[in-house]
Amino acid sequence: MKWLECVPNISEGRDLSTVSACVAAVRGAGAHVVHQTSDPVHNRSVLTAVGTYESLRDAAVALAAVSVERIDLRAHSGVHPRIGALDVLPFIPLRGATMNDAVALARETAAAIWQRLRVPSFLYGEAASTPLRRNLAAVREGEFEGLDARFELPEWRPDFGEASKHASAGAIAVGARDVLIAFNVELATGDLALAKRIAKQLRERDGGFRTLKALGLRLHDDLVQISLNVTNYRVTPLYRIVETIRAMARQAGTQVVRSELIGCLPVAAVEDSARYYLEASDFGESL
Repeated sequence: MKWLECVPNISEGRDLSTVSACVAAVRGAGAHVVHQTSDPVHNRSVLTAVGTYESLRDAAVALAAVSVERIDLRAHSGVHPRIGALDVLPFIPLRGATMNDAVALARETAAAIWQRLRVPSFLYGEAASTPLRRNLAAVREGEFEGLDARFELPEWRPDFGEASKHASAGAIAVGARDVLIAFNVELATGDLALAKRIAKQLRERDGGFRTLKALGLRLHDDLVQISLNVTNYRVTPLYRIVETIRAMARQAGTQVVRSELIGCLPVAAVEDSARYYLEASDFGESL
């Protein structure tokens, strides 16, 4: 049996009844929700679900239906970029599955969502139809409010659906990728320019760490966040990211307040950081 993972990002982090309805939709379709988190400042929730090819496909379509029914982006606000009520829908191969399976699942699910709900989709990551769409940040550029102008460009017509957004639900970025770690680091300052500068220095596309994506966001008047996606924790371990940010923050006259994990991560990533901070060469089988 092939097992895959799905990590949908929903543009709702304040109305917990809507989040609960989304979780119930996923479970009702036969997938297993192994983790969920909601953030009212981002106004965003992230679910981690695992299941078979068929159960994840059905769960994603059911989740999209709840999102379309209950989330209206015309009245939505939050610090995180978004193009859709169900904003991001990545599929990740696990036991017995391949990346080709994840790509096929992304395409089949995007088609089913369009047929049932009339919400268009862009394919990204390993499922991308063109190199231009491989990077999620490129797909989300301009956000929900910029979708009408984007759809007018031939290179940005949706992969599934007509060249117009859903009036309230926007569009969805549906993709296939390997396991990544969603990880945030918060700084004791309200200086958004500093957060953006650190993020730019860190992320791969601007010459920073390989396999790292980063955004600078303001959470409160006295708190900013470096929002990170670590696409290969072996190449760029978490402790290296944290210590680099700590050094940059200290140089700017501020400090790291805390770090935050969104969703799940491989045990090996925890062990790598524990070895670094504990200066331990091996945990042994007792742990």
